[in-house]
Amino acid sequence: MVAGRSYSYLDIKEEIDALDVPVVRFDQFTPNPLYEDVCKGVNLFNREGCDTILALGGGSSIDVAKCIKLYCKMSNDRLYLEQDCCDTGIRLIAIPTTAGSGSESTRYAVIYFKGKKQSVTHDSIIPDYAILEPKVLKTLPLYQKKCSMMDALCQAIESWWSINSTDESKELSKQSVEIITRCWHEYIFENTEKAAAAIMKAANLAGQAICITQTTAPHAFSYKITSLYGLPHGHAVAVCLPGIWEYMSKHPEQCSDDRGYTYLQEVFIGIAHAMGCVNTADAIARFRMMLDDCQLTYPQSRHLADDILELTRSVNPIRLSNNPVFLDEEAIGKLYASILNL
Repeated sequence: MVAGRSYSYLDIKEEIDALDVPVVRFDQFTPNPLYEDVCKGVNLFNREGCDTILALGGGSSIDVAKCIKLYCKMSNDRLYLEQDCCDTGIRLIAIPTTAGSGSESTRYAVIYFKGKKQSVTHDSIIPDYAILEPKVLKTLPLYQKKCSMMDALCQAIESWWSINSTDESKELSKQSVEIITRCWHEYIFENTEKAAAAIMKAANLAGQAICITQTTAPHAFSYKITSLYGLPHGHAVAVCLPGIWEYMSKHPEQCSDDRGYTYLQEVFIGIAHAMGCVNTADAIARFRMMLDDCQLTYPQSRHLADDILELTRSVNPIRLSNNPVFLDEEAIGKLYASILNL
């Protein structure tokens, strides 16, 4: 069982502890898990002769569990990151305790090696089973709920406009955006189990969508904001998305989706309608209103010029390749400047 140190406080702890199977617990990992953490987990898994992995927690717990599954049959005499991946056949069960990353339904995991983010991708690490239990969200800190929920919304929106989108992924995104728009206020400010169940479902749908399409520019922009200013991932993505969306809506000449800018405009209108808005400008304004209501503020820089340069250089061009509007270095710098000046 891969579970963080908050396991003792979870509402479902008694049910897990009552299972009539031997369980080895692993919790020696950080919120932004390191490669070395995963190695410890692999060693424990093999030493104890485990045959199934239960991931219980947020995205970090599930990502660690995915990597343990992927690496547990590899040679330990060289870096797992350098070896070919294959399906180990180990069963993976995920019980998310946040509603945001959708990691319980994706083929992606993130770990860090020598200070650099490593994206791990393989179809075999999609969990075999995902159990969505909304009561685990009841005691989440309010700020964490806000960040996680906004991460789910960003993933759904980004997947919808991604150049890799399909009819299936767009339907998943549509459902997710509609649910979050309808239930987010009740979830955040009234803390009802009904709304929690809805948001958890929406996060799962968004995870399924990005499993097909991958994420786009707002996610690519967010990672260095997290490391520079200490903003949690969902918060960092959320402050990036509206400015990028606005820029894309005003630069049809830079459309990089083969389906054309007329198609992309239809996508933007579809997202707006799912958010209960008439047009793209209204949808962007509504997104910003959600940020204000959740008190998710923009990062403040003391060294603006230096930070903009560092942020601009940090953007991963592979993630930008999924974006439907081309962003050159000048555009990226201006977008970061607008994010830091809000």
